[in-house]
Amino acid sequence: QRQMCIRDRAQTSHELAESAEHVVRVLEDEVAKAQPLLERYGYAGVAGAISVEGFGLPAPGQTLLMAAALESARGHLNIGLVMVLAVLAAVMGNSLGYLIGKLGGRPLLRKLGVNETREAKIAALFERFGGGIVILARFFDGPRQLNGIIAGMLEMRWWVFTAFNIVGAVVWVSVWGFG
Repeated sequence: QRQMCIRDRAQTSHELAESAEHVVRVLEDEVAKAQPLLERYGYAGVAGAISVEGFGLPAPGQTLLMAAALESARGHLNIGLVMVLAVLAAVMGNSLGYLIGKLGGRPLLRKLGVNETREAKIAALFERFGGGIVILARFFDGPRQLNGIIAGMLEMRWWVFTAFNIVGAVVWVSVWGFG
């Protein structure tokens, strides 16, 4: 029985190693695809893609941030400038998303078929955990692009959104920029 346990652990370790290698290959492929954009647009490309993501449009912001971090490690870009621009772009993009949600979000909810009862439940959830949602959403495609819009749509208080938006941007940029 002990040998079976050791064999199971070895198999699990091997599976984890294969899974980690797969994730690394996928990340390397995505960064390689973003490399031409980074070479062409540099710092402005990173900031532009990150800010566009923040107000709901799909863009390779996170991938360009990772590619810029790698270029910084090679000495081709300044990591400090990359990080500052990325944080500013993330905060500004999500702030614009918040404004879009605040000004036009309710009619969009109705068009999507969200009734007032469902909206009230979502709003209560956002009221209770909104700050955590704003921070964690940075790490997931889809929520990263929409969290500002949703926060504005659900009328999260501006100062609360802004505080968590800044914290989320700093954490997210730090993880992907220094990671």
